[in-house]
Amino acid sequence: MRTPESDEPQVARSTGSRQPTMADVASEVGVSRQLVSLVLSGKPGASVETRRRVHDAAERIGYRPHRGAQLLRQSASHQLGVLFAPAHATEPDIVEAIYPAAGAHGYQVLLSATTSTRSGREALEELLSFRSAALIAIGSDLSPSALAALARRASIPLVAVGAGRRNASYDVVRSAGDLGIAACVEHLIALGHRDIVYVHVTAMPPAAVRLSGYTRAMAAHDLPTRVLEYDGDYTEESGAQAGRALLDLPYLPTAVVLGNDQAATGLIITLARHGVSIPGDVSVTGYDDSRFARLSAVDLTTARQDPVALGEGAVSAALRRLADTTASPREVVVKPELVVRSSTGPPRD
Repeated sequence: MRTPESDEPQVARSTGSRQPTMADVASEVGVSRQLVSLVLSGKPGASVETRRRVHDAAERIGYRPHRGAQLLRQSASHQLGVLFAPAHATEPDIVEAIYPAAGAHGYQVLLSATTSTRSGREALEELLSFRSAALIAIGSDLSPSALAALARRASIPLVAVGAGRRNASYDVVRSAGDLGIAACVEHLIALGHRDIVYVHVTAMPPAAVRLSGYTRAMAAHDLPTRVLEYDGDYTEESGAQAGRALLDLPYLPTAVVLGNDQAATGLIITLARHGVSIPGDVSVTGYDDSRFARLSAVDLTTARQDPVALGEGAVSAALRRLADTTASPREVVVKPELVVRSSTGPPRD
């Protein structure tokens, strides 16, 4: 038997292969299941002593409430379904901001992930099956028409985070990618660069907007554009592929602008492995200010999109339309900020 002086942890009582239930707690205390339900739901009607005994018994036998069953009994859902891709560095940062923003209004967050074996459509359908009150899709691979069709069919607020334009079917919360990329180009031009290549990965949802920032900034200075275009993913491998393509050229550009930090990291690693100095030989910029940009070995100049503003903006958009079902969808644009680090410098002689 465990004595008061013992430091040994108390082991939960076994109930066989099944999880302990509310009936097990009631049997342990010697009261009705209804009374246990009343205590564990925090409702009045039980004495202080009874509440203590019920909570002690629940802890002793390892009982945990069945959240799924509780949610099904609710007359209205208080869950925000959130779609994200764990492989993309900025999306977990946005999710992290969504949790406190949702919790402040009494909403829980239900996550569903897009992976290499699971499409965004499958992930969103899963969120709908759990009776989410609203959907937040971060970096969705669905087309605008597919998102609009889903929003109409689901009949609940849908917020697309990361890319998109104002429309009549769903809200959009995104950063001004064109302004962020243009800020990177202007920074390089101010350093003296004129031969600036842009790596354009078409699969990235905001790719077209970010490319437009590059082309406009170069045109404003009467500089020729040079674009390397890829159809693959927008992680480190696309940057590595771009790095290998640059190494095959007769000469390297003095600067390279990429649409996100992960691709920029892949390019930096590839060039460095072939003896190219960053920024001595080539300056490199990214976009996002993700954890990759802040690595000491990368120290990437980038345009920071504010993940807290994006996450809070997504929750606000969903709650606004939950509160007023006649409200029209809006577009919220967050302005990025240039962050200068050691991956950029004056062009080589």
